[in-house]
Order: sequence, then structure tokens, then C-alpha cells
Amino acid sequence: MHARAFRAAAARFSRAFVPVWHAGTRPGTHVRHVSYPARSLDGTVADLESAWEREALLRTLGERLAPLRALARANALATAADAELAAAGLTRGALEEILRLRGPGPAALSDIRRAALRALGGEASLVALEGVSSQAVEVDETAASEAGPSVAGAGRPRTGGPGLSGPAVSRITASEARPGRVTATEAELGEAAVASKRPPPHASAQSATPPPRAGQPLEEALARVGLPAWTAAEGMHRLRCPRCGGGSDAESSLVVTSDAGAGTAAWLCHRATCGWSGRAGGPARAPSARGGEHGAGDGALRAPSARRRPPAPAVRPRVDFRPLTPEMLAFFDARGISREALERNGVAAETLHVPGGAGEAAVIAFPYHRAGRLVNVKYRTLDKRFWQVRGAEKVLYGLDQLVFDGPAGGDVVIVEGEMDKLAMESAGLGNVVSVPDGAPARVRDGDLPPAEDDTKFSYLWNCKQYLDQAQRVIVATDNDAPGEALAEELARRLGRERCWRVRWPVAREDHELAARGAGLDALPAAPDEGPGEGSAADGDAAPGGAWYRKDANEVLMRDGAAMLRAMVEGAEPLPIRGLLRFHEYYDDILRHYYLDPRTGQAASTGWPALDAFYKVIPGELTIVTGVPNSGKSEWIDALLCNLAFVHGWTFAMCSMEKKAMDHARQLVEKYTGRPFFDLPYARNSTRMSLEELNEGLDWVDDRFHLVRYEDDALPSVDWVLDVAKAAVYRYGIRGLVIDPYNELDHQRPGNMSETEYVSQMLTKIKRFAQVSGVHVWFVAHPRQLQQWRGEAPNLYDISGSAHFINKADNGIVVHRNREPGAENAAEVQILVRKVRNKVAGTLGEAVLEYDRVNGRYIDPGAVGASAPQTSARVGRTGAAAPA
Repeated sequence: MHARAFRAAAARFSRAFVPVWHAGTRPGTHVRHVSYPARSLDGTVADLESAWEREALLRTLGERLAPLRALARANALATAADAELAAAGLTRGALEEILRLRGPGPAALSDIRRAALRALGGEASLVALEGVSSQAVEVDETAASEAGPSVAGAGRPRTGGPGLSGPAVSRITASEARPGRVTATEAELGEAAVASKRPPPHASAQSATPPPRAGQPLEEALARVGLPAWTAAEGMHRLRCPRCGGGSDAESSLVVTSDAGAGTAAWLCHRATCGWSGRAGGPARAPSARGGEHGAGDGALRAPSARRRPPAPAVRPRVDFRPLTPEMLAFFDARGISREALERNGVAAETLHVPGGAGEAAVIAFPYHRAGRLVNVKYRTLDKRFWQVRGAEKVLYGLDQLVFDGPAGGDVVIVEGEMDKLAMESAGLGNVVSVPDGAPARVRDGDLPPAEDDTKFSYLWNCKQYLDQAQRVIVATDNDAPGEALAEELARRLGRERCWRVRWPVAREDHELAARGAGLDALPAAPDEGPGEGSAADGDAAPGGAWYRKDANEVLMRDGAAMLRAMVEGAEPLPIRGLLRFHEYYDDILRHYYLDPRTGQAASTGWPALDAFYKVIPGELTIVTGVPNSGKSEWIDALLCNLAFVHGWTFAMCSMEKKAMDHARQLVEKYTGRPFFDLPYARNSTRMSLEELNEGLDWVDDRFHLVRYEDDALPSVDWVLDVAKAAVYRYGIRGLVIDPYNELDHQRPGNMSETEYVSQMLTKIKRFAQVSGVHVWFVAHPRQLQQWRGEAPNLYDISGSAHFINKADNGIVVHRNREPGAENAAEVQILVRKVRNKVAGTLGEAVLEYDRVNGRYIDPGAVGASAPQTSARVGRTGAAAPA
């Protein structure tokens, strides 16, 4: 077999260098570990014996080893090799993918290549490597052993050259495609990839199609978003952002971090006004041919899973600090920074190369210390160019100056820049630290990433043991959108419950409030004084007017140390969802105060006799009960007509025991005061005319909206509330009727009692009422009363649960004498049995008269104009009775 020549060439090479590979001598034996020299393989493409061998090798290494493309950009092929390969029908792109095969080396490597090509039909394993001395290769032995020798076959090349057949043998694993370390994994035994002019003895007559490309090269994914291909190389790359162009200074604000092994890259523009970020690439699936359990010819190695690499050790700064220059001292003096603060924080000067092509210059150095060690330095030019020591540890500026007394800890103030930290100290404030990086453009969506992935805020995790000692964190970031985003991100990580926010002034009232807090009789500065750090003079337009202040340094410059201390001391707690203070409702309380002091917010029922005990307050729940045929539903309709006529309210009505036409008839009768039909119940009253019917229908249609479940099943309370929410937005309803409880679909879980179910249901209804400001009337029937003698039921007699009365804001019993022929058969008792809010009323009862002709409820004590039209008494002829 040709494998003999392959092994002999390998042996010669291993004696000259180090063991290159270890291959078995029988089919089914696979390479477990590959070692190779940290040198280039020798020879050129022209060393190959013929054009078909050149084409075979190029397709094997070029088409299947796509990640090599990014590593060959800087090389060039000899003209002779170009011409020879072009004659074979191959493209320049295919040539560039194997350029790393060129270079000096022992002649034995040419023999190895030739022997490998001849032996591919047997047990060959080809490794083409450069830059690393050893690499482990994982092999799927089961898939390889089951592939067998029957999958190779004769075929024809894709591009016009002489015979190339079978699937490609070598592919590079995604986890090994890193610059300077390129691995072409070996072919499994029995998988033919390249056929010679005389096909191997075990080759099949049926051609095998090469599997599709596994995944997309990372550089192509980056190119789609406008990033250059060289950013796909392993490591961190800094360049000018294609979105914002680096701002007016054309700075290299975009950082691209690429993991060639995982085939992924992430980028972030650190300019606050841009903040462009994203990810590209991803792991590629190993391709396989179809057939068999693993697919016929599926000899592909499975790429090892990407494992998190340990972070590189932080870079220790090497500095040559010098005293601040007179120009720098004047700069700090102009901004109110004291010499003591500069000395205490170790602010110095250093001569460095300034990024952006400005050459060398003396720059300001802000040293970052942790536990007494210098861990980072942030540099700044007087014209606002910033940079840090690349690869240094990120910590808070001023970390070693934090002092927490006692077990309860103390306060720590976090600002957005070193100048603000120095300004705070110059004003006499302690325990101040600054973030090392700028603010993000916006708050990140979704959940917080794990600490190891939270690179933008790594300084918080690095300083966690210090910040955990603080009882209160005062966030004093800038007064702009990025500053607000930074404050939110800090609160998400430090806990909103212990974060307070300094609100820098935007109007004169803010200055006056701070001045009162500082004990000043007048504002200390005129509004037209010069700007501070980061304001319009530095290139950023101030979003406010003359009273706007962006940060602590500007307040110190323009308003003085006392005002700065007062603003920090007046910091407000960050709002927590669901946790509020009464002053946040001040406007609502004030509006409530100026309502009619005799009624408050409560709405009259239209019956003076009942108003003494019960009025309607939006956002409350009223439970109405009564024995059957006592007139519960009819009384609620009359109440709603009064509220609609007197107060202009609109309603949604889920009355499941009434047909729509009957319900409309009852409402129109109450509005017009005339019977709908000329039937015995009309008692010789004139039937309403067609004009009165149309007028009544228009009035009803504008104020009452039906909630009807049109399917065969019963509606659930959740469905009713969802429809009611829609009615609030569309029609502005102020009231909702659910009548009755036993007509709802109650599919409670098997492990839940009816008491628990009723409690949850009523909680949902009350929550809807409170949030939407809608008053809800819920009709519930009493349970079957034993030995009932005609007395009014109690609220605790409601069927189902005592929660009907416990959860309700108001409880009403509607009762009338049901004895035939009784003199007081028209009298209806409205028994108010529960009132939670004393503004709504008190316990008691009122007696109304029910007019069977038109369904109205009449207050016998109401005279003249005190009764609305919908509850006025009507004579036999249909006209309203005179007062």
C-alpha cells in the first residue's frame, strides 16, 4: 500500500525534528495526539508531481480549511506557482488559503506531502501546522470505524482541473482556528478524499459529494456589519467606529474582541453618544454525508466544545510621574480643584505618546490604587483626550480612600469622572469614588450578564468587597442621558434599595431649594457665569438654560462648595417599583382636597334617602345580594341610569341572565318613563312612541356597553376583566357590572378550595377597579336559606365564601316584601351593610318605591328638581307627576 511510503517519510521527519504524529497500522486506528514543530513546512506548490496533485491538495486544504483564509492575507505566491495553479483551473483565493505551506524546511516534508496524497485511500492522516509545538486532537472513533472503506469514489473536480474525487479529507476545527495556530484535522481511516489517476482498490464507482461548508467564516460575518476582516483574528482590536467615525477627534473608540476558536466576535463603541454594540459568528456544525446511523462517509472529527479560557493577568502600569506643570495647575485652579485634593489623590504629570497622532506631550495622570498598589492609570490631555493603560485592572478611582466606620458602614458617593471626584473632595465631601470608564449610551436590555461576562462594569465586581460595606450609595452621575443610563446600570448591580440619586439643577427652583438646604439667603452665583467641565465650552451643548448644571465640577465652579454639599445631601432615593411615598401623590391629594367638601369624590346615587348611607366612589367594589326576585339587577340598572343622567358616567354591563333586547327595553323604559309594550303591566299608561324609543335608544347606546360572551361556554372573570380594560380605553367607562357570580366559568384547580378561589377572584376584580378607577358592582346570590320566613338575608349568607363581604368595599342587600297582595309590595329596602370608606357613607337603610310600569325606583322624600329624570314619578298618562 501507499501507506508504507507515508510512514517511511514520517519516520525520517520525526528523526530530524520531533514526533509529528502517531498513526496506527490497521484500518480503524485513529490519531489521538499530534505534535509538530513550530516552523513552516518547506517547499512550494510546484513540488507536487502533477497538476491534479496540486489541485487535490488545494481543494483539500483550501476548500475545507476556510479559517486559514484570514491568516494568509499578508503572504504572496510566486508568479510561477500562480501560473501553474491557474492552468489547473484554480482561483487566487484558493491559493491564498494554503500560503502557510510555503517556507524553508527539510526536503523530507515534500516527500511527506506526496506520500500523504498517495496514501489518502488508506490510513493517512495529514497535519499542516505552524506556530504551536503541540496540539491535542479529539477523534470520534465510533463514527470513523463505522464509516468503513466503502465511501470513497471517483468523481470530477468542481473547477475544470483533472480528476478530484470523494469528500475532502482534512478540515480545521473551529476551536483551533486561531492566528499562529492552524490545525488541519486528520481524515478517518477508510474515508477517501482525493483519488489519483488510478483510484484506490477499495474506491466505489459511485461518486461521493463533498459535504457543505460548516458555518460561515467570522470575517465574512464581520464584513456584513462594516468591520474589516483583520478584526477576526484572535484578541482585542481597537479601531475607528464605522457608525460614529470616532467623533470630532476621530478617535479609535470601537473595541472588537474576537475569539477565533469559538468563531465569535463582539464589539462596543465606547463613545457615550454612539454606544454601537453587537455580536457576530457562532459555532459551526460538523457536516456529514447522508446514510447510515452516522451517515455514509461521516468521518468528520467532532469539534471540542468551547471552554472559557482563564483571563489574562492584568498589566501592571510602568510610570514615570512628574510634578504637575504650571499650565496643569492653572487648569485645576480654574475649575475650583484644591491643591490638597490633587496631592491626596496623587495627580501627576507624565510625558507620553498621545493617541491620535499628536506625538509626545506632557499629560495629566490619575493613578488608580487598590490596597496600596498602583493597578491602573488614566491619562488626560488638557483638550480632553482620555486613555488608560491597556490591559490594566479596572477599579474605582479613589478606592483606597474609602473609610467605613462601625458595622453599619456609611455612605459612598459615585461620580462619573475624576474631575467630579476631585471637585467633591475640594468641597469637603469624603468617601467619593469615580468610575474609570465613561457612561453607556443607553440601559442594556434584558437580565444582567454573569460577573465574568460583565466587562463594561468589571470595576464594580472588582471592588465589590469595598462597596458591600456601604449602607447607602449616592449616585452623582452626569445630568444627561448617558449619566441617567449609568445611574440605572449602577443601581441594577448595587441594589436599588440602597441607592440614592443626586439631581443636578435644571431650573431656578432647584437652585433655590438647594440654597435653603445650604442655609443661604440668596443664590450664590449669577446664571450667566462661565461653564464648567463638560459643558458647552468643551464642545457639548448644555441641554438646559442658564440654570442647568451638568455635574459636580460645574456646580462647584458656578455655585460654590456650599451649594454642592447641599445638592449631595439632598439626594433622593431611587424609585423602587411598587414602593412609593405619599409626596409622590401630592397633586392627586391636592385635587382631592379642592373637591366639594360636602361630597368629596363620591357620586350621588340620585336618591337623597340613599345618599345618606351610600355614595359611589370610583375604584371600589360593591357586592350586591338579595333573595331571588327581590330586584337586585333592576335596582342596579336604575342606579346606573341615575349616574349616567346626573354625572355623565358610562358603563360596561356583563349581565348574563338578560337577553340584549330585554335589557335595552328596561333601560329605555327608565329613561322615557313609559312602558315599552301595551301589556297589563303598563296599567293603562301610554306606550312610548317610536320617536321616544329612538331617543331612548340613542341615550342608552351612548352610555351603556354590553359585555357578551358569544361562544357556548361561560365567560371567566379574567375574560370579563380583559374586555372591561378595553372598554376603559375605548369608551372611558366609569362603572362595571358583573351579574351574577354563578354565571361565570369557575374552573378552579383541584387542590384549591372555593374560599381560596373566591379570594383570588375578588383580588383580581379589586385590582382592576383600583388601577382603572372603575367602580365595580358584583351581584352574588345567597345560598339556599333553611326555614326562611321572608326576612332580609345577611351578607354572610352569600353562597361560596365569607370573602364576598371581607374583600368588598361596600355591601348592599336589596329586599322587598314578596307576599301577594301586601300593601307595601312596591317598597324596596336598600340595606347598606358594609361601608369601608367613611366618605362613601355609613351603615343604614333607605326605602325606595318601585314603579312596575317603567322600572324606576323613586325616593318618596325627593320633591321637585331634587330627583333626576330617571327616578322621577310618572303619572298614568306618561307625563312626570307634578311636584
